[in-house]
Amino acid sequence: MANKPDPEVKSLLRNKKARHDYTVEDELEAGVSLMGSEVKSLREGRAVMTDAYVFVKNGEAFLSQLQISEYPWANIWNHAPKRDRKLLLHKKEIGKLEERSAREGFTLIPLDIYLRNGRIKVLVGVCKGKRTYDKRQTERAKTADREVQAAMKKVRR
Repeated sequence: MANKPDPEVKSLLRNKKARHDYTVEDELEAGVSLMGSEVKSLREGRAVMTDAYVFVKNGEAFLSQLQISEYPWANIWNHAPKRDRKLLLHKKEIGKLEERSAREGFTLIPLDIYLRNGRIKVLVGVCKGKRTYDKRQTERAKTADREVQAAMKKVRR
């Protein structure tokens, strides 16, 4: 039985390449400190997070290289498109992220940006890079699963 999507969660932006290029070891939900014009642009889907990553500095976590386009009606109160945005986490959670990202080969990547109960949240993944042959194996497994599902549909008819 498939998991039903949570009715109070609306996905705004998804990093599709992250799960292809990385193996996700752990996930953590974080709030984001945003300006009003950034929230409006995100709600319109005017953002790109292909190069985005998370880093920890001085006991604070930041989301970097997330490009949120300027909101056209914000005039002089607009935001910088690629500024670093602070993630809202508890100290223990930041400590865990810092410890896990310090290990060799691990990085922190935003996987998804979504609305939960009217608040914008970021799903941060502790990821390890995949090698080319790992990507091929994953693709083969997905293809095999799709073929099995198609065969099962034909049998049911």
